[in-house]
Amino acid sequence: MSCFRVPVIDVQSDNFRELWPSLLLAIKCSSFIALDTELSGLGARKSLLNQCIEERYKAICNAARTRSILSLGIACFREMPDKAEHTYLSQIYNLTLLCMDEYVIEPQSVQFLVQHGFDFNRQYSQGIPYHKGNDKGDVSHGQTVRSLFLEILRAQKPLILHNGLIDLAFLYQCFYAHLPDSLGTFTADLSEMFPAGIYDTKYASEFETRFVASYLEYAYKKCKRENCKQMDASGKYLSIEFCNYPASMSTHIDYRYCSLATASSKSGTEAVLLCETFSAYGWCPQGQNCAQSHNIDLIIDEDEKGEKRKKRRHRRKRKQNVEAVADMFVEQDGSPPEKQSCAPTQEVSTAESNVPTEKELNSSTVAMGEQETDSAHTQEEAAAPAVLSPEAPRAKSTSAPSDQEAEESGKRGEGGIHRAGFDAFMTGYIMAYVCMQKQGPTREAAENPWLPDCHNKVYLSGKTVPLHIVKSIFAKSSKAHSQKLKLVQGLA
Repeated sequence: MSCFRVPVIDVQSDNFRELWPSLLLAIKCSSFIALDTELSGLGARKSLLNQCIEERYKAICNAARTRSILSLGIACFREMPDKAEHTYLSQIYNLTLLCMDEYVIEPQSVQFLVQHGFDFNRQYSQGIPYHKGNDKGDVSHGQTVRSLFLEILRAQKPLILHNGLIDLAFLYQCFYAHLPDSLGTFTADLSEMFPAGIYDTKYASEFETRFVASYLEYAYKKCKRENCKQMDASGKYLSIEFCNYPASMSTHIDYRYCSLATASSKSGTEAVLLCETFSAYGWCPQGQNCAQSHNIDLIIDEDEKGEKRKKRRHRRKRKQNVEAVADMFVEQDGSPPEKQSCAPTQEVSTAESNVPTEKELNSSTVAMGEQETDSAHTQEEAAAPAVLSPEAPRAKSTSAPSDQEAEESGKRGEGGIHRAGFDAFMTGYIMAYVCMQKQGPTREAAENPWLPDCHNKVYLSGKTVPLHIVKSIFAKSSKAHSQKLKLVQGLA
């Protein structure tokens, strides 16, 4: 099976300054930016599912104020004007962070992250330091995480998240300012911070593409599979290119090997019992000890076999079990510690995402048509827009890894390595695919909202309507935000 490589650049304290120019260039030249976070915990899960959205927001605020972001994934997507429509250059970064304020780290979070390859020794020895809340001194200037977040705001690009409410709260508290007490003020602030709009791929997967499940890896692989079908049928398809980084950067890059299979390679004669809980939610309380399969490709195979009839049966069965599964999420000590751990309380198809036990390991489909651009991305070259400009060298096909490399990568994948950077890439890929399907060529979008049906709509677990990121006539922006916005706009 042929494979392609997705390069994820590891950024930590010893190379942050070196990679700073390339980070800024990728952000400024992007068409949109996808973010993902790894957190030290979330607190009481039941509070995060409160049917009162204001109470739910208070619980999220408490989590963001007492916990921290351990790593930040940034995936920048730039549409290539000199290539076929729907061709993007993607640059992916995984920042290892270290909060310098006191914060809570939950045992379940540590256990989960260690099982999925997170290196706490590296975090405490090489994590990029930051302080939470309002600015302390001159931390918004220079090469800091907080100033990097300001650069994202200054770029005024569409922001892409998956199940993003908790992400937004943590990003605000950790890198921007103290969270406001009311949800109305929070959404008012966000609407001014991201004028190009906020887009939630879980909402898009749930209400736009109407996938059977909407957790991150399922939505990503489903989009990849559909994209391959469209390519084979000579229809419009999404193509992703990557920079061909020089050997000198190899120590900073984690290559994720992904096959181009459009369907599972499992033989139809071999019966495999799928885990129904994992199939619906992307998480199972048994974790890697579950005797049933958590293979996303097989799950998608089953969902596609019976077409509409099977989908209706799956939805009906999942709805019957949803209350029991929700109780499992909020009561068990082994509940997933990730931001997507809030299980739905009403609709089954609102399954929470991004906590699969085999999340990246079985990530066996990186986009058909993905290539690496023949452009070095060193610090010296980062200041020149050669990598991202129309004058950049033509892309060349990525050479497939050797059988030994692919096999070793597969073995690494079996450990379920969990990476904020790769999660951000999957998030951005889903949105690029949905945009291609719903809107057509993005280069003709002009000044209208990038994807109107998903514009400023953030998914809410257990709700049939999203959270709208708008400034209400009854809400005012927070004082801390108003002061910080002047800094973003260069007025302070």
